[in-house]
Amino acid sequence: MGNRLSKIYTRTGDDGTTGLADGSRIEKDSLRMEAIGTIDELNSAIGMILSHSVDDNIAAYLGSIQHDLFDLGGEMAIPECQIINSDHTQALETKLDELNSKLPYLKEFILPAGGKATSCCHLARSICRRAERRCVSLNRNETLNPAILTYLNRLSDLLFVAARTLARSEGGNEVFWNREKGQDQQ
Repeated sequence: MGNRLSKIYTRTGDDGTTGLADGSRIEKDSLRMEAIGTIDELNSAIGMILSHSVDDNIAAYLGSIQHDLFDLGGEMAIPECQIINSDHTQALETKLDELNSKLPYLKEFILPAGGKATSCCHLARSICRRAERRCVSLNRNETLNPAILTYLNRLSDLLFVAARTLARSEGGNEVFWNREKGQDQQ
């Protein structure tokens, strides 16, 4: 294991740059740092889901996803490194199929609402979509591991299905979009 931080501030970022794990320095607002920061935000949002009462099965799986996201951020902080692979996406698909098989067929759009854990899960899903967009933008300029884009795309799907599952475990109902209500409010 590498060196542990003994001092939290270094002052090396005071000029608007930050260090990558390979020792290089880049601008804090670069596409790479935007992607890494959004992945970190997504990981925090998943932590918010876990701060609520969540089914043990989902909690354990979301906890493992947090580790994957930390690895993904680490991979992005070390250009040319590859940690995330197709096995990570396959695991998401397996869990997604398991959770989705227990849900009723979806006939309407769902609003990002519901109980606390459900709402946090919808927020995590939308942050995941932004992380994916940031990685797509970065990939236009620097070649990323293609498994990252696939993983994030599938993770947003899993978070959607997890939100549907959590809505039921929280004893609430999914909030369906009603076109007429939206028009009444205009």
